[in-house]
Amino acid sequence: MDDARRGDTGESPVPDFAGMPLARIRAAVDALGSEDQAMRWARALQADSRAGARALGGRVERRVGAQRADRLRVAGLFEIRAGLMSADCCWIAGVDEVGVGPLAGPVVAAAVILPESVILPGLDDSKKISKEARKRLDRAIREQAVGFAIGEVSAVEIDRINIYRAGLEAMRRAAAALLKKTRIDHLLVDARTIPDLSLPQTALIHGDSRDGSIAAASIVAKVYRDGLMEKLETEYPGYGLVRNMGYGTAEHMGALRRLGASPAHRQSFAPVAAALGR
Repeated sequence: MDDARRGDTGESPVPDFAGMPLARIRAAVDALGSEDQAMRWARALQADSRAGARALGGRVERRVGAQRADRLRVAGLFEIRAGLMSADCCWIAGVDEVGVGPLAGPVVAAAVILPESVILPGLDDSKKISKEARKRLDRAIREQAVGFAIGEVSAVEIDRINIYRAGLEAMRRAAAALLKKTRIDHLLVDARTIPDLSLPQTALIHGDSRDGSIAAASIVAKVYRDGLMEKLETEYPGYGLVRNMGYGTAEHMGALRRLGASPAHRQSFAPVAAALGR
């Protein structure tokens, strides 16, 4: 086998693909753990005489390119945090809330401190990724986090203090709960400043798209709240809460008119009040 086929990275040599069934090649490529090795295999496949092998090589090359691009994108999400760390802030928490707009269920916030080095491919604002990706990332964030905590404000409390203040209170509760577990040097918060906290904090507009810690908090909060809404569906069936997560879909509005409001509904919200004849 010549030097080009062996490669010069010290990794295992590229197999001789001639005559090897494409299904076997595809399974072997999928099992590769090294991006560099996958790229060497891709180049070898693109030199194969078979169109199917060349197409597979192209797909592998594009996949690895996408993985590398995503890794650079995710690394960029931690530039703001890196600046704070250079100023001796080591324990930096991202804070975000979810569930401001729905007609039912609580508003939920999460506070998350991530280690300096993380492996979170696909990390992004929870609204931009699929349910399956959120669940995968939620597990990875919880496994890798230095610490995390949840804060929630019920529908009854939302009616009492209004949704704007409820969102702030959920974030305050999350940060305060995390502070009981670990040290916090600084908070990075999506768009707002949390009141009644004696901690330095920075409000970032569109923070869940700009900062990795805030994005992680948005994912943890979203997955947690979705789980609560699934439980509320079993308690108050008929509203489709497991599908609409409390938002005012046509199905949900029809159920409100037909069934009235449940204890999980925010009765201060106009569509709910209208359904109750107020």
